[in-house]
Amino acid sequence: MLYIGVDLGTSAVKLLLMDSEGKIVNIVSKEYPLYFPHPGWSEQKPEDWYEQTMIGIRELIKDVDKSQVAGISFGGQMHGLVILDKDDNVIRPAILWNDGRTTEETEYLNTVIGKEKLSEYTANIAFAGFTAPKILWVKKNEPENFARIAKIMLPKDYIAYRLTGVHCTDVSDASGMLLFDVKNRCWSKEMCDICGISMDQLAKCYESYEKVGTVLPEIAAELGIPADTVVAAGAGDNAAAAVGTGTVGDNMCNISLGTSGTVFISSGRFGVDRFNALHSFAHADGHYHLMGCMLSAASCNKWWMDDIIGTKDYASEQAPIQKLGENHVFYLPYLMGERSPHNSPNARATFIGMTMDTTRADMTQAVLEGVAFALRDSLEVARSLGIDLKRTKICGGGAKSPLWKKIIANVLNLKVDIIESEEGPAMGGAMLAAVACGEYASVEEIAAKVVRIVDTVEPDPELVAKYDARYAQFKEIYPACKPLFDILTK
Repeated sequence: MLYIGVDLGTSAVKLLLMDSEGKIVNIVSKEYPLYFPHPGWSEQKPEDWYEQTMIGIRELIKDVDKSQVAGISFGGQMHGLVILDKDDNVIRPAILWNDGRTTEETEYLNTVIGKEKLSEYTANIAFAGFTAPKILWVKKNEPENFARIAKIMLPKDYIAYRLTGVHCTDVSDASGMLLFDVKNRCWSKEMCDICGISMDQLAKCYESYEKVGTVLPEIAAELGIPADTVVAAGAGDNAAAAVGTGTVGDNMCNISLGTSGTVFISSGRFGVDRFNALHSFAHADGHYHLMGCMLSAASCNKWWMDDIIGTKDYASEQAPIQKLGENHVFYLPYLMGERSPHNSPNARATFIGMTMDTTRADMTQAVLEGVAFALRDSLEVARSLGIDLKRTKICGGGAKSPLWKKIIANVLNLKVDIIESEEGPAMGGAMLAAVACGEYASVEEIAAKVVRIVDTVEPDPELVAKYDARYAQFKEIYPACKPLFDILTK
């Protein structure tokens, strides 16, 4: 049988076709626009997601036996606010995960409602990118739109709805809304009351590997796939990526180097970071995870290469970089503000330490190292909680760079396992579909069967020591710059 994984990203939807043995049959990617109507705002049109997903699926399966398509599932950008009216029409463009407009609402939730109560209700505190502050923003600034809301959804769940007619979500994606009781895996009535919404306005919540329905007859006819094609709930992009890299079960780690960057630590039991620097979410495997999320990771390198240097030849720009751990230039990777661990929409990207002998390669190296240092910020919080990690998987566009993987292995002092498929969320989505169809009994079973490690990047003790010294300097820069960031963004 064949399974479709839909990775609904920020810049494009990636679609992957997988067979029963975990072999990738085909991959297709379709882009759609991203809108910035005001500085710090970030929006997309859900209709664009659906249109490009359907175009992509048709292309994905055009050369295979369509009768073999058994299931579809998702990995999707998290936290985005999609609101539908009583006729299931989209009310306004989706407000995305990297949108920074909710500073006041986030402050209200964390200080007036209080971090302690938020953590009690949801296992998390408010971050500007989360969904609940966006709801409060719409309530205050667009009351006519707020009054029309019949359903509140997340990005990937809008695609699931269009395919099945079912308003659904999953536990991992719901965890990032600040409306979900993570420990008990259900909606929080207290948070609904705080946001002025009803439980009926939220979608039914499923485990990531559960069937939510089958494709609508008209969808099956349009795509030429069986009418009983199963649609599974899927997962938030990072949980789906973790499934795709086999980061399931207890005390496993995955680093994602996509538009955003994450340190994802799976756990067999519920736990909360007492510093609230890491998110405590439900995992797609039926258990839990801790996650540190930085808003700009591989997007920092893309910005530096495409927009500043003006090149697409990333490998050539990295080729002159030889002296790791000795760079005198530092880079703070906060192009869109920052989430973990600083929780500051006002943070900004910064180069510091340049001199007359600074080269273009030094600046490029600083970008790669700055992202790695920021990932280590989250890892250090995990270590302070007694979590002892020795190795990690890695995925995302940035993981295609051998140099960047070497830097990460040594900055974080972790063995970095390279897997055969680095497709992350799309692969995880296809795997969840296979579980929902009964091809495999559990997420752990399919991960053990189809995820294969093909190489490992080992940290070098001498280089680890050099990077320890550089990291000690790096972590002093943000606290020194924070007062200035707060002034510059007023």
